Amino acid sequence: MDLDSWYLKISKLALALAIIHSKPPEKSSKEYTEHLAKIISGQDFKWRSKVEALEAEVLRLRQELLLNKICPRFCLENSKSLNCNTSSCTFNSEILPILNTHCTNKEKTLAAHMQFLQHLLELRKLTEAGGLKTVFTKLESDCSTISDSVSRLLDGLLTFYKNPKFPVSNFLTEAVSVLINLITDANLSNHVLKMCFEKLEEFKKNLVQIILSNSNINRFQVQYPVSHTLVLLGRCNILRKSIISLLLSEVNQFADELQQAKYNVTQYENIFSLCMILEQLLQKGTGEGNISSSDYDGEEKNKFLQNLDQIILHLADEFPLFSVYMWRLGALLNSSQMQIV
Repeated sequence: MDLDSWYLKISKLALALAIIHSKPPEKSSKEYTEHLAKIISGQDFKWRSKVEALEAEVLRLRQELLLNKICPRFCLENSKSLNCNTSSCTFNSEILPILNTHCTNKEKTLAAHMQFLQHLLELRKLTEAGGLKTVFTKLESDCSTISDSVSRLLDGLLTFYKNPKFPVSNFLTEAVSVLINLITDANLSNHVLKMCFEKLEEFKKNLVQIILSNSNINRFQVQYPVSHTLVLLGRCNILRKSIISLLLSEVNQFADELQQAKYNVTQYENIFSLCMILEQLLQKGTGEGNISSSDYDGEEKNKFLQNLDQIILHLADEFPLFSVYMWRLGALLNSSQMQIV
């Protein structure tokens, strides 16, 4: 037995003896142990809440500091040519919907991160207009503030999608639009993708699983905002291929399960939502012109097309609706030119 294991056993024994000797006479050792565990657990939850609150406050101050660093620099260096003063750097407080007093703390936190990122985008446009395109490269040390804010925004969106309130506010769509603007922004995109790549991948996968695993009666009401978010992200050129690949992967996997008669009924009911998202993305594209289907070459696409005839042949009688969707997706993937609107 090594020294660490020996110390651990001795510590456990000492703790057990201390509990036995200190327990009240009206309680058994087990009851008293459970009572102490509840107290410690409650204290741990309180401390964790305090830590999260402090982390949120620190991030808020970092956001404020970053905006203040950029704004005075822009104003000072452009005051002669643009007649800019401090007041001209005030932000448009109306670009986001004002949350009322009945909103939860999570909603207000999400709004705060969203507001910061929108202000950041506005400032980038101002600096570019003033000829200061390199201003963000001078603030490399503050990029973690941007990436942390994006991560919190993604976490906040997931929280709302997992436990949505109805009717769903346009607020979530606004937040997704801010995220897309960051990803597509020429100056900020590299920082966001470099530092938040894994977080973005996890976010997309979680959205897909929210759709597939939902067994509630009102599932379609819940799935709509999630599906809409995936469509919005899929129309972003940078994320488009990865989202189509992810959706095709899920459809391919489920088609294999259907052929083996090992499918999950809930997933069968929900897989059509993914098929409809794929249809929208393949039909409408990115809104930037015609895109050849060769742009979507990849392992998942090739697997889908290779197995398409076999899947339709085996599943057409028992699962006609799924077979129809597979045929429609195959037609879109096989088309030589996809019309983009």
